[in-house]
Amino acid sequence: MKRTMIALGCCLLMASPVLAQSVGEKTGVNSVLGVAPTTADFIKQAAISDMFEIQSSKLAEQKGDAATKTFAKQMVADHTKTSTELKSLISSGKVKAEVPTQLDDAHRSKLDKLTNASGADFSETYVEQQVSAHKDAVSLFDRYSRGGENAELKNWAGQTLPALKHHLEMAQNLDKQRSNTTSQSNKSSK
Repeated sequence: MKRTMIALGCCLLMASPVLAQSVGEKTGVNSVLGVAPTTADFIKQAAISDMFEIQSSKLAEQKGDAATKTFAKQMVADHTKTSTELKSLISSGKVKAEVPTQLDDAHRSKLDKLTNASGADFSETYVEQQVSAHKDAVSLFDRYSRGGENAELKNWAGQTLPALKHHLEMAQNLDKQRSNTTSQSNKSSK
């Protein structure tokens, strides 16, 4: 099984560079193998991640419970900051790449799901998405900071990583609090 995964990973890594995002990054093979994304893949994923964090968190500021709104407010502020920093690196010429201006289909679908949710369902969906999104972001930034192609971007990824790890921890704690509250209310209703 391990050999199959390695062989699959090698084949995917050799896939056509013409693709907007490498097959290895798109399928998650790079993450499983711990392979650093290309600069173009990193920028695309980091920018989309920031856009999703900002847009979903703005929704959470409106529709979430009190704890969710507090978390969301920090996500909007922090991801607006990292988005600005990334764009600055590119506009300065230190990094050559295009920044996407729209969410990809997967993130658009997640945002649509949030838009259509309300009450406890909204908060539950939002927090679950935040845990998942921050796990992905931590993996992406960690891999690029260790093996990325562009020194400036690699340094920025390494400097940004601790904040993303903190965001993941905050989202996981929010998820635990929500789970504890739900299980306590289920016990008291029995």
